[in-house]
Amino acid sequence: MMPYERFDAWQLCHRLVLEIYRFTKAFPEHERYGLTAQARRSAFSAAANIAEGSAKRGPREFRRYLDISLGSLSELGYTILVARDLGLLSVEEWRELNELRDNAGKATWGLYRTMKPGK
Repeated sequence: MMPYERFDAWQLCHRLVLEIYRFTKAFPEHERYGLTAQARRSAFSAAANIAEGSAKRGPREFRRYLDISLGSLSELGYTILVARDLGLLSVEEWRELNELRDNAGKATWGLYRTMKPGK
């Protein structure tokens, strides 16, 4: 097990990445470089920044990466909202993804709060 895999925040973000990939497979081809890529990139970024940050020296540096992860989750929230409003996701699909995103965000925020600034 890699060190970052022990964090609930990473586990939830990783699950979110897999679900985003699964749902965006059904997006139209003309969205390949638009919403499909954006949703995948922001979801992946959330998980990848937790993994990368956990390998950095000290809680201050890790906290910076967690902050980036939280930003990526927020970006993903807007991306899936647009996908819903354009009819690329059903309301139920959007709810499912948004709930996963919200849970990943809460766990990431919780981990962020445990990292003491100034070290």
